[in-house]
Formats: sequence, structure tokens, C-alpha cells
Amino acid sequence: MKLEPIYTEKTQCQDCYKCVRDCPVKAIRVVDGSAMVIPKACILCGHCTQICPVNAKKIRDDLDEAKELIAAGHDVYVSLAPSYVTEFPNLKPGRLISAIKKLGFKGVSETALGAQEVSAACAQLLNEGGNKLWISTCCPSTIHMIEQYHPELVEFLTPVLSPLQSHAKMLKNHYGPETKVVFIGPCIAKKNEANGHFELALTFNDLRRWFTQNNIDWTDLNDDEEFVPKSAHEGGLYPVDGGMVDGIKLCGAPENTLYMGFTGVKQVQEALEDIKGQEHDCPVFVEILACEGGCVNGPVVSKPGSTAAKRIQIYNNTPVAEEASNTSELDFTGHFSSREIPKFKYTEDELTAALLKVSKKRKEDEINCGGCGYDTCRDFAAALLQGKAEPAMCVSYLRKLAQTKATALIQTMPSGVVIVDGDLRIIESNRQFIDLIGGEASIIGEADPNLEGAYLERLVPFHQYFTRVLQDPDKADTKDIRYQGKILRLTIFNIQNRHVVGGIIQDITEPVIQREQIMDKASEVMKKNISTVQKIAFLLGENAAESEVLLNSIIESFKDPEA
Repeated sequence: MKLEPIYTEKTQCQDCYKCVRDCPVKAIRVVDGSAMVIPKACILCGHCTQICPVNAKKIRDDLDEAKELIAAGHDVYVSLAPSYVTEFPNLKPGRLISAIKKLGFKGVSETALGAQEVSAACAQLLNEGGNKLWISTCCPSTIHMIEQYHPELVEFLTPVLSPLQSHAKMLKNHYGPETKVVFIGPCIAKKNEANGHFELALTFNDLRRWFTQNNIDWTDLNDDEEFVPKSAHEGGLYPVDGGMVDGIKLCGAPENTLYMGFTGVKQVQEALEDIKGQEHDCPVFVEILACEGGCVNGPVVSKPGSTAAKRIQIYNNTPVAEEASNTSELDFTGHFSSREIPKFKYTEDELTAALLKVSKKRKEDEINCGGCGYDTCRDFAAALLQGKAEPAMCVSYLRKLAQTKATALIQTMPSGVVIVDGDLRIIESNRQFIDLIGGEASIIGEADPNLEGAYLERLVPFHQYFTRVLQDPDKADTKDIRYQGKILRLTIFNIQNRHVVGGIIQDITEPVIQREQIMDKASEVMKKNISTVQKIAFLLGENAAESEVLLNSIIESFKDPEA
């Protein structure tokens, strides 16, 4: 089965959610901690492949399929995206064409030829005056966006094939219907655009890889090769914002046409929301491109950014005639339809129930930190209800879970446990600590069983041992102390250097057999909790890792130092 154009390598993706956070349409479903692309919801902008920190978002590799077309003896032509000018800035076009033909292609043609036909078709639509508003259909990602998320705007899409589809149609008409066409450019979405017009789409990265595999000797290539069947002109401006508009103007569009251009998914989304329901007194044409700055900054370009410099390169290397260069009489009509992604609306009770799964019981618990990848806790709750998210994605919930696990274990320990900060203020303690210490601790414990905030130096006379470890973590030690007629074994351990230490207190006058039972019980609790602690430690880092240090220290404290 053929892979989707963008997919997740599950073994590499775990507990990140960066793609969820940055996906403009939230087309991601998290399953067992791995973020999987939802094909029907994805607009193939490719942003997730750019920002994934572990390269788990993959682009389907169609290189072998292209090689098979050539090996089968077909006449295969390349439709080369006009952004080749900025992708190979130091390579003369003739030499690039020569290198591509060395791979076995019959010839190399410019996708810009199809762009020129698109400009002419759009100018004609504006002159006919059927719609006051037209939205460009050159960018397949923005077509996905409108068909899936703004179906009410489908009627305003220019009913024209994309430049690539138009170009492929021109090549098959010129060289014969059996001709095969392979696109090479900076776009992932082109992989879903074929629809019978062309065979497949490769990226510039694929082309470089192919050159390497074939050991292309660049010094042996000449600069005399030319594009077929002819060179393009103003169509070469399409990969930068406003380039399409310049082409339409050359084709005699109405002079009172209002042109607008937007690039980048976020800006395009905002623009689409703004133009809904607007009335227009003159023809309006909206050029939209999913990549910021245009195709020159596509998801698989070798050097993203430098939009101004790339724009200058495109304009300096594109010959523009005084009149349009389109000459074909082919029909370039395209068809678009709604593929609306259902919008889920949930009741307050449903959202409240979902929030309870991550321990958010009150409005104040909805901190909207964005750690899960969603802007608000309520957006996250809706994603939970849709099956796109998991409770473990909530960082505050995991932190509470880590604290709860550690607290539960501390409270079940039969020995006294106390944790203090750098000022010897108690962060947490258990009932057994209060019972062993007695005195003022018992009085405070009636109001707060954890003694949180109480000063240790006011409760016990041996607080100096805690101070020593706070000042020098290497002084962590075990001491036997006489206290109120008992011998207490005090084990102090470092949790966070110079900031947090813990102490475990045992009454060693108890029978040894009882101490052994304590160790067995602690080990049993540890085994039950260790997998959860490890996962939380991975997700939350030092905060939860300290919980595991604490638990192990509790076990170690019961071992006989003379054994």
C-alpha cells in the first residue's frame, strides 16, 4: 500500500507534541504518545516535516518509482519548478538540464509554461465578470485548506488547473499521450495533485540524492542544453508572492481589478476569514500561497528564508515580455468541490467531563499553558473527545500525577519521612514522622498532616544535619540519634543540590524482623510505581526524576550498613 505524502515514523516519535502545537489545522492524532498525521485533515503544507526535532515526520520517497518509469523505456519529461533559480543559484540552466538528462529523462521543460496559461485563463475570468471575487488555485495546499476548512469559498476558486497540471497537459499534447511527466520542485503537496495529469512529483532533495547516486560528473557537462519545447517568460515569476498577479496583468485583465496577495498558512487563514461575505464593487483577485514568501520557501528547499534575496533572483532571471507569452489553445478548466472536515461542537457538560480526566475541576485549573500543543485547555478537552489527544499530553496533569505518586508512597511508609527546602521549611512529611517526633509537630499536624511550611528547626533538635547536607551534598550520611528515650536512625539524602534534601527516620529499637518487613513492603510499592515514575521522569525531566531518587533512597535507608 502506498504511503501518504507525509507520514510519521512511529519508533522515532514519542511525547513531543511540537507538530500538534505548530500544525495550522491540528491534523494530528496522538496515539500512545506518537503524533500521527490525519491524512483526510492534512493540507500537506509540510510544516511538520520542517519543525520535527527528531525527524519523525517523513516525506514519501517516490524516487524509485521515477527510476522505474525510465527503466521501462517510457519517454519521461521533467516539469521543473521555476524556483530552481533560487535552489541552484550558482548553476547555469543549461548545465542543470544536462545533468537531469544524464539521469535518463528525455527532456526538461519549465512548469512556468503552464503558469503562463493559467494567467491567461484567470485574466479571461476577470474580464467575463461572472464572479466579483476569484481566489487562485495554483497552490495545492491552499486548495486543500479551502475544500476542507472553508467549503463556503469553493465557488470562488478559479476553475483553472494548476500550473503543473496545465504544463503536464501541454507536454502530453505536444509529445504524445504516452508521454510520462515527473515534476521536480520544492513542494510536498504536489504529490497529491497528479489526478491523472502527470505521473509523480519529486523534491529538489530527491534530485540531489539522485545526482549523488549516479555520480554525476559536473565538469563533464556542457551549458548548451535548452528547455523544451521552449523557454518560459513571465510564468517564471510564480514562485514569489505577487508573481502570478504580474502575469495576469500582462494578459489584459480589467484595469480596475483589485489584487491581493497572502503567503503563509496563518496569513491565508486570516485573509479567508476576512473576505467571507464581503461585497465588492470591482473585480477582486486573491493570490494565496501556503509557504511564506512563496514557493521559493517551500518545505523542502535547501535554504529556507532570505525571501527578499530570492525574490530579487527570480525577477533578475525571468525575462518578461510586454505582452503575455501564452499560446496554447488547450482547455485548462479545473474543478473543485467541498471535502469539509466536520466541525465538532461539545456541550459544557462534555467538556467538563473531559477536563476531569486531567484533574481540572475548577476554572482556575485551566492554565492554558499550551504544553499539550493546544492553545487552551478547552481546545485540548475537545481534542480528547475527538480521540485526537491523550490525557498524558497534559504537562500539569503529569506533574500532579508525579507528586501524587510520590506523596502516596511517602504516606504509606512505616518510617518517618520529611523533605525540606533550603530554609529548612518543610515541603512534605508523613504521619509517621509526626508520631516519631511528637511535641509541637503533633499540634501542627492536627491542622496540616503534611506540616507544609513549618520550620524543621522548631520541631527537632537535630536539624543541623539537614543544614550540613544543604551546604555540602557530599555530607549526606546516616546518623544514630538518641531522642526522647529512643534511638533514631536518621538518613539524610540530597534531592536538589543546595535547595532540597530529604530525611528518613527509623526507630531502630524496633525488632530487626520488622525492619525487614518494611523493606519488603517498600520494594513492593516501588515495583508497582517504577514504570509510572520512569515515564513521568522522561516527560517532565528533573522534577519527576527526583521522585525516583527519593523512592530509591527510602529503600536504601533500610539496609543494614554493616551487612
